[in-house]
Amino acid sequence: MFLSTKLAEGVTLHIRQTTQFKTVNFSIKWRTPLTTKDAAERAVLSNVLQHSNGKYKKSAEFRSYLDDLFGTVLYFDATKRGNEHTLLLNVETVNDQYLAENKVFNEVLELLNTVVFEPNFENGSFVPAIVEREKEMIIQRIQSIFDDKTRYAQHRLTQIIRPNHPASISANGTIEAVKEITPASLTKAYEKMINEDKIDIYVVGDFDVEAVQKKLTEALSFKDRKPKQAEKKKDVSKPEKDYVKEQQEMKQGKLHIGFSTPVTFGDEDFPKMQIFNGVFGGYAHSKLFMNVRERESLAYYASSSYSAHYGLVYVVSGIEPANEKKATDVIFEQLEAIKKGEISDLELTQTRAMLINQLKEALDLARGQIDIYDQYKDLDEQFSVDLWKERWEKVTKEDVQKMASQVQLEAVYFLSGKEA
Repeated sequence: MFLSTKLAEGVTLHIRQTTQFKTVNFSIKWRTPLTTKDAAERAVLSNVLQHSNGKYKKSAEFRSYLDDLFGTVLYFDATKRGNEHTLLLNVETVNDQYLAENKVFNEVLELLNTVVFEPNFENGSFVPAIVEREKEMIIQRIQSIFDDKTRYAQHRLTQIIRPNHPASISANGTIEAVKEITPASLTKAYEKMINEDKIDIYVVGDFDVEAVQKKLTEALSFKDRKPKQAEKKKDVSKPEKDYVKEQQEMKQGKLHIGFSTPVTFGDEDFPKMQIFNGVFGGYAHSKLFMNVRERESLAYYASSSYSAHYGLVYVVSGIEPANEKKATDVIFEQLEAIKKGEISDLELTQTRAMLINQLKEALDLARGQIDIYDQYKDLDEQFSVDLWKERWEKVTKEDVQKMASQVQLEAVYFLSGKEA
């Protein structure tokens, strides 16, 4: 799918030549082990790098130049996957083939070099006023979770079932960690990212592969490095309580339940767990949706998700507070039904179809191709839709039943109004 080349020790270029798109897409991903401190610094760093650099010191002139490049889109972001934090730079620009003058590609490469290697420094470090402004933006982003009660309930559940664990560390860090950042500490974080992080560079489009490889090697001249490996947490602390109820000013109740499974991303049983999640609550045909929401009318929404890198299954639902016990009972009944093998052929068929369609839809976008390959490349095999379609089609009712039997309750979290 992608042609991979080592540009330096710890730095890999992945190129996909395709006539599928009229644009050229770039993505640079810097990775380091996930900690609260690093997450906070890198979230602020992504904002600071987003708006200015050594050549375009004001956000307005930077955006104006991007508009001149036929509306080139450039943005930084911070995210996490498993035990790693990722700071990423995404760029999408028009392919020179569709322009009268073939010059945008080279100008975008120059801009990439600028935004990566020439930050907006003042006396050797980031500008204090800009750092303070972007710190405030990240703090507001972290605080916004308290206004979205579904996100807040999910955040609290992960804190309860996996305290001091990557699963409960936000990609933005904490408010306290953000407040501690200074221009000097942010400059150190930037230098560490540039010189020590594991780096994957992606480019997708219709172009001459050798020419693009040569130009990118020149534009992004990273040095050799020995990236730190994220350690898997062997000793997972269990929740102190298996039921927690909290109250806030709100009307709808948020019932969130956390389960654990020994099956994680890349395991032989991983495709089976994906099918299990689809049957359990992943889609509109699932048992949770059809029974908790449709049949019993106990929830405004009810679904499950499988966090494969952490071996966790989450159930989320919005309910009337008075229905808490009944909704909880019906949710557990659906898990028990799967454990007993009460799985229809239609549920299996629809789940396979949904997984395949999701994969195909993602691959219709250049960004989707990058993100999927970036994840599945860790499995050390040639990724293809047909391969995963075959794996999902091999999953039987008995397989799903076995997956359900390994799912263990961790904790129930219920967030409701103060009158409940």
